[in-house]
Amino acid sequence: MILQNAAVSPAASTVSAKAMSVHAGLGPSPALCLGQRRVPVLGRASVYVCGITPYETTHVGHAATFVWADVLARVLRLTGASVELCRNVTDIDDHLLVEARREGVEWRSLATQETYRFERDMAALGVVRPTYEPRSRDFVDEVIALAAELVRVDAAYVRNGGVYFRGRDVPHAAGLDPASALLLAREHGGHPDDPDKDDPLDAALWQRSVGDEPAWPSPWGPGRPGWHAECTAMALSTFGPTVDVHVGGADLAFPHHAYESAQAEAYTGVRPFVRAWMHVGNVLVDGEKMAKSTGNLVYVHDVLDRYSPGALRLLILSRPWSEPWEFDESALDRAAGELEDLWRFGAASGDENAAEHEVASALLDDLDVPRALEIAKTAGGQVLRDVVTLLGLR
Repeated sequence: MILQNAAVSPAASTVSAKAMSVHAGLGPSPALCLGQRRVPVLGRASVYVCGITPYETTHVGHAATFVWADVLARVLRLTGASVELCRNVTDIDDHLLVEARREGVEWRSLATQETYRFERDMAALGVVRPTYEPRSRDFVDEVIALAAELVRVDAAYVRNGGVYFRGRDVPHAAGLDPASALLLAREHGGHPDDPDKDDPLDAALWQRSVGDEPAWPSPWGPGRPGWHAECTAMALSTFGPTVDVHVGGADLAFPHHAYESAQAEAYTGVRPFVRAWMHVGNVLVDGEKMAKSTGNLVYVHDVLDRYSPGALRLLILSRPWSEPWEFDESALDRAAGELEDLWRFGAASGDENAAEHEVASALLDDLDVPRALEIAKTAGGQVLRDVVTLLGLR
């Protein structure tokens, strides 16, 4: 039998993190290491998470990113930091407009409906609500101000009602050759063939609206924000010129995160914009990335009709966060069984004092959840119960 269990509360996860950090004796300045980068924080940690474009109900690929972001915030609290997490909603987007037309509904209505469904699924999964939840439609003025300043410093130019960020150097900074960058830009809606661009790798900060596309007034005529500029404006408005950790799916590394970072640094003159990136590995089905375009989506609400939230979270967390992985039903069955084992071991007791330090150290070492759980299972008792609570597995 697959057991259903309630999601952990925000208060429980915070209390568990505080208790573990105190009892584990982590020393005066514990720090998270993420992707071989040490990220010491003092008092407050800022985490920006690229959220959904609300034209599709939440699938397991989305869930993987947001569960890992949730665990990151919980583990950061082991350092004694107060964590502020911002997770945006990109509710002005070409994909959203296309889907709204296809369904014959108003784009704002579709965005509101799918945002509600997403938040419902995140609550069911035990993902703690973010501190800030900005929506693109509320940051149009900030995008206009961003674009105007980038034009002023000659990092962007105006052409036929649009504003374009000069992106020729962005691929090199991201470690890509121009040919690979162009391919990725084309795949992700970068429109490298736009005749108004000086260079195919330039990116729209502001784009002219035509026909029934939503439009806002600007110094350059009616239009709407470009995709990368939306996140740049929301992140800068929320956290200022630097972010401690920026989270998103691996498929967003280029072009989205590369251009977001380049635009922010050109605007503020502060480098780096992001101290540490967390690009969560893609979820695959039959070797292809889970995505609407491939028609292989597995929806979170369907999974949670048959499995506990803890089982899905454990499946997501049972590997390095950057590793792509293949989803299948049998893996969920195994995760449900492993979760029952954790509850059974939690009833036992062992050498808890030594284990707490080892568990906390494992979690702070690149969020090594599998190692932390193995140590906690050996100790059993309160150590394991604390870790299960901290990770949101009950």
